[in-house]
Amino acid sequence: MNVTQLYIDYNIEFKTEGHKHCRPNWVNMPCPFCQGNFGYHLGYNEIENYYYCWRCGYHSTIETVSEILHISKKETYIVIKQYDAIISSKKVIVKIKKNPFKFPSNCEALSANHKKYLEKRNFDSVELEKLWNLKGTGVYSKLDDIDYKHRIIAPFYWNNEVVTFQGRDITNKHPLKYMACPEARETIHHKHILYGNQKEWSDTGICVEGITDVWRLGIKAFATLGIKYTSKQMRLIAKTFKRVAVIFDDESQAIKQANKLVADLQFRNVDAFRIDIKGDPGSMKDDDVKHLLNQIF
Repeated sequence: MNVTQLYIDYNIEFKTEGHKHCRPNWVNMPCPFCQGNFGYHLGYNEIENYYYCWRCGYHSTIETVSEILHISKKETYIVIKQYDAIISSKKVIVKIKKNPFKFPSNCEALSANHKKYLEKRNFDSVELEKLWNLKGTGVYSKLDDIDYKHRIIAPFYWNNEVVTFQGRDITNKHPLKYMACPEARETIHHKHILYGNQKEWSDTGICVEGITDVWRLGIKAFATLGIKYTSKQMRLIAKTFKRVAVIFDDESQAIKQANKLVADLQFRNVDAFRIDIKGDPGSMKDDDVKHLLNQIF
C-alpha cells in the first residue's frame, strides 16, 4: 500500500526516515490507539506492509486505516485496494549488517557528572558502576555519526558476551532519554534478548520495562526495554523462569501490556502475575523495594 500518498491525500501528519522516531523503510504517525502519549510511534513498514506501534504493538492494516480515517471496515477495504494500485516511487533500502560491535567514542569510567545524576535518583553510583559495568560519555561521543554525548552507557551481556548497549541521557534535556546501539552494530538486537544479569537469575524473576528499573530492583530483575515485548522475549522468559512478577509503570497502556504478558506467560505454564506500584520501579524508595522483594521471594 502506498501509505505516504494515502496520508497526503487525507491530510494526515506523518514522518519518514530522518525523523528521530523513524527508521529506514518506515512511515510514522501519532498512534490513534495509544492514550495520553503523543508521539510518532505508529509505523507502517513499506517492505512487509504492516503496522506496528512501538508502544502498544501490532495492529492490522484494516483496523488501523479504519481508525485513522474514521470509516467502516467495508469502506476501508475499498480505500486500501485503491492505494494498493498506486505504485510507490520510494526506493526500498535493504539494510545489511556489516559493522562489528563497538561502544561510542570516548566511552570511559563514570565521571562526577554521571555519578551525580545517579545519586540524585537515589542510586549508589559506585555499586551500580561495578555491578552493571556502566560507562559514561562526556561532551563529545559518536558512533556512526550518532551523537551519544552526556550519557550513561549500559552494556548488554548475553551468554557472557557484550552484544549491544543502551545510553541514558543525564542532562534531562535531550528529546530521547534512551538511545540504543545502532542496529547495524548490534551482535544481537536488543529486543531479541532481556537486559539483566543472566548468571544471577533463578526460577523466579521480576520483569520490568527499562534498565533503571533493573538497577533499582536488583539482580533478580530483567527488562524487556519498553512495555511492548517481542515474541522472542516472551519465549525467552517462558524458557528461563517458572515464576514471574511483572511490574510495569502505572499508566493505562503499561498496565494493559503487563496484563497481556501475564496472560501469554500463563498460557505457557509460567506462574506469572502482575504487581501494581505507584509511578515506575526505577523511582521506588529503598524501603519499598525491600518490602516488594520480600513479597515476591
